[in-house]
Amino acid sequence: MFWPDTISKILNTKYPVIQAPMFGVSTPQMTAAAAQAECLGSLALADLSADKCAELIRNTKKLTDKPFAVNIFVHHIPELTDALREKFVKAKQFITRLAGENHIEVNLPDLEEIKVSSYHEQLEVIIEEGCKILSFTFGNLDDTSIRKLKENGVVLIGTCTSLEEALILEKSGIDIICVQGIEAGGHRGSFEAENIPQIGGFSLLSGVYDHVHVPLIYAGGIYNAKTLQAAGKLGAQGFQVGSMLLASQESAMHPFEKEKLKSVSEKDIVLTRSFSGRYARGIANKYIRTIDNSEYILPYPYQNKLTNELRRISKTLYNTDFVSIWAGQSIHHYSELSTVDILNNLILETES
Repeated sequence: MFWPDTISKILNTKYPVIQAPMFGVSTPQMTAAAAQAECLGSLALADLSADKCAELIRNTKKLTDKPFAVNIFVHHIPELTDALREKFVKAKQFITRLAGENHIEVNLPDLEEIKVSSYHEQLEVIIEEGCKILSFTFGNLDDTSIRKLKENGVVLIGTCTSLEEALILEKSGIDIICVQGIEAGGHRGSFEAENIPQIGGFSLLSGVYDHVHVPLIYAGGIYNAKTLQAAGKLGAQGFQVGSMLLASQESAMHPFEKEKLKSVSEKDIVLTRSFSGRYARGIANKYIRTIDNSEYILPYPYQNKLTNELRRISKTLYNTDFVSIWAGQSIHHYSELSTVDILNNLILETES
C-alpha cells in the first residue's frame, strides 16, 4: 500500500490525510466527516474567544468520537501606537467610502470596539476539553505552553513556510511539521506577516526533508492522486487537503461563492493582505485590486477585525467583489459531494 504509517500511528487515524483547517469554510460537520473517512479532521479556531472555542469543540464532539485536531493562530499582537490609531481611522474611512460607492451600507467598528486576545486563553480550553492534537500557524508556541501541552499528552503540529521556520519548530520540540507551499490556498502560515518566504511547495518540502528529523505533512496544491503521490516521493508522510473541499456539502461557503469557483482561472488567484493584514491566497476581486499596495492595510489582526463586517454584509448581498474567497493555485473541478466521498475518492484513486 502507498500510505506511510508514521503519522497515522501518531494521530490514530487509518490514513495520513488531513482536512485543512480553513477558518470561515471548514465546519464541525466537515471535521466530523473527515474523521468518518478515517482521516484527520481539523477544527479551525483561529483567534476566537475561549468561550467560542469551547462551544465549537463540544459541537464537534457531538458529531464524532474519533480523533480530530484543533487549529489556532499564534500571531504576534502589534503594539497600539498613535501611528497605528491614526492609520486605523484613515483605513476605516476609506473602506467605508469604497463600500458606499458600491452600494454596500456597512458600519465598521472603531478601534476601541475591537477585542484582541492572545492564544494562551485558547490553550486552557483546549486542555480542559481533552483535545489531544493541536495544530497552529503564524508562528511558534512559547516554551512554557509547549511544555504544558506535552505534559497533558497533546500532539503538536506546527506550520512552516521556509527551512528556517522548520528548524525552529523542530528545535522547540514540535512533534510534526506541516510544510506549506506558496501555492496553498488561504493564509500563509509564515512566522512574519509581511516579508513572507515565497518558496514553491515541492522545493520547500524537499529541502525541509533533507534537514529535519520529525515527520512531515505537506500542504499546497494537492487535489488528486498524482499530486499526493508526488508529495510522498519528496518525503511527506502526511497530506493536507483544503481547496478540494471548498465546495463540499459541509463547507460553510455560500452557494454564490461556490458558483464563483466554477469560473476561476489561474490568473485570478493572487496573494493579498487586503482583507486581514496577513498574506492569503484567493480569488482577486474589486476590493483586493483597490486596497492592495495602498496605505489602507493595517497589521493583523486589526485589518481582519476591521473588514469582518464588510465581508458579512457582502455575503448577504451575494457580492463576490467584497468577500474573501480563499483558494490555492491548483485549479480543478471543485466537487460538491460530501467531504466523506471526496476524501474516499482521493484514497481510492491513490491506492489504485
